[in-house]
Amino acid sequence: MRENALKRLWQGGGAAVNGWLTIPSSFSAEVMAHAGWDSVTIDMQHGVVDYQAAVTMLQAISTTSAVPLVRVPWNDPSAIMKALDAGAYGVICPMVNSREEAERMVQACRYPPLGYRSSGPVRATLYAGADYQLHANETVLPFAMIETRTALDRLDEILSTPGLEALYVGPADLSFSLTGRYGFDHPEGSALFEAIKHILAAAKRHGVVAGIHTGSPSYAAKMIELGFQLVSITSDSKLLADAARAAVEAARSGGKASMGASSGPY
Repeated sequence: MRENALKRLWQGGGAAVNGWLTIPSSFSAEVMAHAGWDSVTIDMQHGVVDYQAAVTMLQAISTTSAVPLVRVPWNDPSAIMKALDAGAYGVICPMVNSREEAERMVQACRYPPLGYRSSGPVRATLYAGADYQLHANETVLPFAMIETRTALDRLDEILSTPGLEALYVGPADLSFSLTGRYGFDHPEGSALFEAIKHILAAAKRHGVVAGIHTGSPSYAAKMIELGFQLVSITSDSKLLADAARAAVEAARSGGKASMGASSGPY
């Protein structure tokens, strides 16, 4: 079976830089995947990507060495299993707020006896190899998204879930939950930044890899320095919008304008 290169990277102490796809296009996904990301995530929760488009995007990502991940719409076993059957090597599951919800998600990612995943890896065997079912349990990565005050209160019980290998901080929803205001890349000392540090410390205690979404390369680098081992930088649609806006501004200003930092995830 094809290895999950993220696991090798993390075992060596490295951090993955993750691309984020919201545009339902195989060509756009292919262009993004060829940019050199360690992994690329197809966002089926807040992007405009349906299942058929996601399959073609996974095929496009497969033209590179980037590890294919999918953020599923919800903690729905059928959505999780279909993403894995299509060839995703990891599932990012939103709004995991309890040990029970974490167990449901992890077990949907695992074949028996470790879980209840149904057997039918129609495309996964084409991507991963004919022995996929023999090795999928130790290869596929389940990520629980930590993005609410409830999840913070139950962090240790969530992170002690057997088989949970990674978490993913959703800073926008976490900011809403903690402060009632939208936030993304918050300064040191803020409520969100302190919560992020708390989550990271808990992940290290439990031996769970910590990932986070960021709005700019500089903040992503800061999160790596802090100890996160997977950082996403905004999204394909936001990168496209920023680059297009910068090109227009540069043309109108005689070539003097430059692209600024992204202000949000999308």
